[in-house]
Amino acid sequence: HVQLVESGVGLVQPGGSLRLSCAASGSIFIIGDMSWYRQDPGKERELVERISRGSNTNYADSVKGRFTISRDNAKNTVYLQMNSLKAEDTAVYYCNGAVASTLWELYQDYWGQGTQVTVSS
Repeated sequence: HVQLVESGVGLVQPGGSLRLSCAASGSIFIIGDMSWYRQDPGKERELVERISRGSNTNYADSVKGRFTISRDNAKNTVYLQMNSLKAEDTAVYYCNGAVASTLWELYQDYWGQGTQVTVSS
């Protein structure tokens, strides 16, 4: 069993910054890609950023230059540094990790419970 737990719930003013963390625990042999998604009510969940185990990254156009994803493989943790926040960044943010529990298993996707980020004055 694998759990992903996010932290960093926040209310921040436009132009402000916030850092989210997501720690994976449980039956983990190796973690591949880790990602942050976000979802507004009534909309589909969208990919914000993804980082490979080797730290290759890809970003949604809407956050390029403002958000930075990073990871600590020793801690099984992924981070999302969000700067220059805008009202349209308001959403529930979800952490996702591709986890293999043993050497012989394929990666499986696991999700965090979601954390609310609100950007408002």
